[in-house]
Amino acid sequence: MPEFIDGLPVHPLVVHFVVVLLVIAVLGSVLTAVWPAVRRRYGWLAVAAAAVGTVLVPVATTSGDNLSSRLPENDLITEHERLGDLMLWWALGLTVAVGALMVVHTMAARKAAVAVGAGQEDTEPAAKAPALVMIVLALVTVGVAVGAGIHVYRVGDAGARAVWEGVENLPVQSGG
Repeated sequence: MPEFIDGLPVHPLVVHFVVVLLVIAVLGSVLTAVWPAVRRRYGWLAVAAAAVGTVLVPVATTSGDNLSSRLPENDLITEHERLGDLMLWWALGLTVAVGALMVVHTMAARKAAVAVGAGQEDTEPAAKAPALVMIVLALVTVGVAVGAGIHVYRVGDAGARAVWEGVENLPVQSGG
């Protein structure tokens, strides 16, 4: 993987993709969990945003490691790296949670469509099981989404502090 693209480090470029995708995934996952109309229309888009964001997290952390190897030792960068390494687990958890929610939703919708098409009414106690499973998965999805959103913020804040703390004391550069 290249370390620079047109003179810019790859890390901030990839990180912004990750942040945008994971924030969209967090918001989409919460809406998917609590709003059935959103779940029916856009639930799989939340899964896709979470999955692509999850795939890009290792690219971001690898490019960050490459960038930090060029910089002097710094406690702020070390903290940013530590938090960034944890981001994969939050993103993966979000993908699994919203994915499981959508799989159960899709299976229940197909079962209901087959039952209606066959003229059957499901009066068994087992018919309530998908509702209970959906409630549990919705709660888990909201919890993981909130945690992932908070962690995205924490990683970004640590990165911004690593870049910008102490900048006000630097001399102004001319020519660009």
